[in-house]
Amino acid sequence: MFSILKEHKGFGKQILLLAKDELIKTYKGAVIGPLWAFVKPAFTVFVYWFAFSCGIKQLRDLNINLGGPQPFTIDFFTFMFVGIIPWFFIQDSITQGAKTLSINRQFITKVKFPVSTILTYTSLSRLFVHIMLVIVMYIYVCITVGPSIYNLQFFLYCPIMYIFFLALSWSTAPMSAFSKDFESLIVSIMSGIFWLSGIMYDTYGFEEPLKTVMLFNPINFFVNGYRNCFLYNRAFFTYKTELAIFLAEFIVIFALGIFNYNRLRKKLPDVL
Repeated sequence: MFSILKEHKGFGKQILLLAKDELIKTYKGAVIGPLWAFVKPAFTVFVYWFAFSCGIKQLRDLNINLGGPQPFTIDFFTFMFVGIIPWFFIQDSITQGAKTLSINRQFITKVKFPVSTILTYTSLSRLFVHIMLVIVMYIYVCITVGPSIYNLQFFLYCPIMYIFFLALSWSTAPMSAFSKDFESLIVSIMSGIFWLSGIMYDTYGFEEPLKTVMLFNPINFFVNGYRNCFLYNRAFFTYKTELAIFLAEFIVIFALGIFNYNRLRKKLPDVL
C-alpha cells in the first residue's frame, strides 16, 4: 500500500489532467463527444421504464416496510432509476477497469509512468460521469420523493464505491493484460451479474436463507445503499450484518489488489 501511495506522490495534477483527457479520448471522433456518456444510460433507463412501467404493470409499485404503521409505496421506475445509477459506474469500472492497462500500454512500454496511477485516473474519469448522472437523478428524486438529511450518506457510499472498484482493478487489470481469456470472461458474465444483483428488485424483501446469501454480493451493498439514502431514509448502519459482510469483503479485495498488483506490475512491460 505504501508503494502505491508513493507512486501517486507528485502526480496529483497529472492524474486530474489525464482523467479529463481520458474522458475526451473515449468519445473522440463522435459528433456529440462526451454527451454519449449520457445518451447510453438515458436509452437504457428509457428501455427499462417502457418495459416495467408500461409493459409489466404489476411491478409498477413496491410497498416498502420502513417500520411504521403503513408501508411506503415507491413507483417502480423511481425504485429502478435510483438502483441503476450506481450500476452504470460499477459496470464500467469492472469491464473497462480490466482493459485499462491494455488500452494504455504506451504509458507502460514507452513512457516511465507509475502503473497504478493509470488505473486511478481512468477510474476517476468514470467517477466524473457518475457524479453528473447522480445530480440528474437527485433532481428527479427531490421532485418525486423529496429531499432528506439521509441523502448526505451519498458522500459516504460514493467514495467507498470508487475505492472498492479501484482496488478490484488492481487485480483484474494486470490479470487481463496477461490473459485475453480473463478479459473475455469478465465481459461475458456482466449480464449475469446484473440480474443476480438487486438492481431490478428489492433484495431486502427475500426470505431466508436467500436474503442472507444476497448480502454477500458487494454490488447489492451499493445499490441498497443508494436506495437507503435517496428513497428509504435509512442510516447506513441499519443492516449491521450487511455492513459487516461488506467490510470483510472490502478488506479482502483491497489486500488481494495490492498483492496481485505488486506481484505482476514488473512483468507488465514485457507482456504488453
